[in-house]
Amino acid sequence: RRQKKTASHDVTELENTKDCSWAGKPFFCPSHPTEELRLFCEQCDQPVCRDCIVDRHRQHPYDFTGNVIHRHGDALRELLKGTQQHMGTLGDVLGQIDDMCSAVHGRAEAVAAEVRLFASGYVKAIEDHRDRLLKQLEDLKVQKENLLHLQKAQLQQLLLDMRTGVEFTERLLTSGSDLEILITKGVVASRLAKLNSIAYNTHPSVDDGIHFSPQERAGQCCGYEVFGAILNKVVDPTRCTLHGEDLHRARQNQLTGFTLLCNDTTGERMGRGGEAVRVTITHKDKRDCAVKPTVCDNGDGTYHISYSPEEPGLYAVCIYVKGQHVQGSPFTLVVKNKFREHQGVFHCCTFCSSGGQKAARCACGGTMPGGYQGCGHGHKGHPGCPHWSCCGQVKESSECLGGPPSDASQRGLLRTVVL
Repeated sequence: RRQKKTASHDVTELENTKDCSWAGKPFFCPSHPTEELRLFCEQCDQPVCRDCIVDRHRQHPYDFTGNVIHRHGDALRELLKGTQQHMGTLGDVLGQIDDMCSAVHGRAEAVAAEVRLFASGYVKAIEDHRDRLLKQLEDLKVQKENLLHLQKAQLQQLLLDMRTGVEFTERLLTSGSDLEILITKGVVASRLAKLNSIAYNTHPSVDDGIHFSPQERAGQCCGYEVFGAILNKVVDPTRCTLHGEDLHRARQNQLTGFTLLCNDTTGERMGRGGEAVRVTITHKDKRDCAVKPTVCDNGDGTYHISYSPEEPGLYAVCIYVKGQHVQGSPFTLVVKNKFREHQGVFHCCTFCSSGGQKAARCACGGTMPGGYQGCGHGHKGHPGCPHWSCCGQVKESSECLGGPPSDASQRGLLRTVVL
């Protein structure tokens, strides 16, 4: 009704068309108004009249509408059935979508409530942790101030006693008679000696070493893990210690290292990392020869220093924390030549390993009385014991102590191996 061409047309429901007065009226051809549409052109797929068959649809296959209605009606019914199935599926999908929209909305509301509950609890935990940190900071400040006030009061009293003694002694020496000086000399000297013998700290008893570490794990608060801690420990380079079995010795081209343990001014372990640690390893004879160490912060107050020297000799090792030498630094490092491997055979005796050959000789040249040239090897202290044929070492995992084998020894070694 909103279009001009059909605004004046009568509109009715399809199911009510049977009751309409014009439902049974014939349809006339739009091209030939006097001719009724009784035929159907198969090629053009549209109803036509007799004049259309003679004119525009000549030689087109056609038939009466009553004869083709069943075939075309069945095709429409099949399409209608498929469309109805899709309509049912779409209806089900739309219902599922509506249900899912409701579920998403409800789930989002539930999760939002969980987020608000978590956030409110987290905020409360952070606020409680903040209050706890501020309380801890205030207690630490009061503790340090009390110690400083106590030290100040003691030093002020000591200064007052010294000032009184000095003034009295100066007045005695300038205004007193010889007899008065001699009479009071003992008391005054005793008093001054006692004042001079009093030990006092030349530095403040505490420092301002108060720090806040936001990355520090602070445990649980109200069921939430929180971070941030007040740190009052300050590293003291003079109390930092070095540890390691190979602290003063190393092998050429062999990775080795030691551990630095950082302590505070009271000697207690720091328990955290982040300190400025610098290590230098320089050759004492070759100034241009230096070893580049690697410093690994373990995060618990310890630092592992590893290095691999390329040249043997004596090295000077310096370890600095905050620009100051640590305890035991600098020290001397001895780098020995590369580990010498054994060139011989580790066995009990040449006689046994050769299968009983009396003439078999070991590369070490050792002999044993009794006609067996290769048994016992002649190494003092362990005749017949398992040892290296090249140098006589009785420990299998050891360094070779002997020099390069001679040609004769090498030939004897090869002969032993072959046997």
